[in-house]
Amino acid sequence: MLVVAHISDLHFNGTAGGRDRVTSVLDYINRRADGIDALVVTGDIADDGRQSEYEEAAATLITPLPMLVLPGNHDVRGEFGHALLRGTTETGPLNYSQMIAGALFLMCDSSIPGQNEGRLDDDTLTWMDAQIAGAGSHIPVFVAFHHPPVTLQMPFMDTIRQSGEERLIALVDKHPNIVAFLCGHAHTGAVTAFAGRPLCLAPGVSSTLNLPFEGSDVINETQPPGLAFHVYAEGRIISHFRSVPAA
Repeated sequence: MLVVAHISDLHFNGTAGGRDRVTSVLDYINRRADGIDALVVTGDIADDGRQSEYEEAAATLITPLPMLVLPGNHDVRGEFGHALLRGTTETGPLNYSQMIAGALFLMCDSSIPGQNEGRLDDDTLTWMDAQIAGAGSHIPVFVAFHHPPVTLQMPFMDTIRQSGEERLIALVDKHPNIVAFLCGHAHTGAVTAFAGRPLCLAPGVSSTLNLPFEGSDVINETQPPGLAFHVYAEGRIISHFRSVPAA
């Protein structure tokens, strides 16, 4: 059995209230670390991409778990990589992989500098293909990125989702050992399907966005920060969601 804690959309902005939402969720996860194999953070670590926001994130995101973090549309690659990816100065997509508890995690950068929508570029897809093939067909693969490659019936978010998904579908068809996709961006806990595999969205830590029938405001101010636990066992994934009151 493999257990993944999954959070997204932290939006560090220098405020105590925003930081409290993150620390409440992280404390909840860390207190249960003995039963968890990895922590995946699927983007929008900073709110404006400022160096000070990444310094705040680096000082706050302390965990005994292997932590895999990737950028979102609010992030700036240079500052993100320097603070959170061992000082990397890469300006292209910040892709990397890691083997944890017998599974391959592909952290894929779907951000497009200066834009809110997302896309995996051709070099990223080529890299993904090579990583999966190199690991072997017996290794379960988790693919993480920020932008969901499907519509969610959330009118605004659906205009800034991941595009070019037909190329990703072709890649998935080659690799039956891809077991799930993990993403964020929409600030809502949700599970759907993409290319015949589960697509799991973590709730927003910083805020929750309304569905059309929940109200005319974009942000649902009544919702606490949230997280997901994904359990992979017996060849399938089970997702559990939790809300954690902010300190």
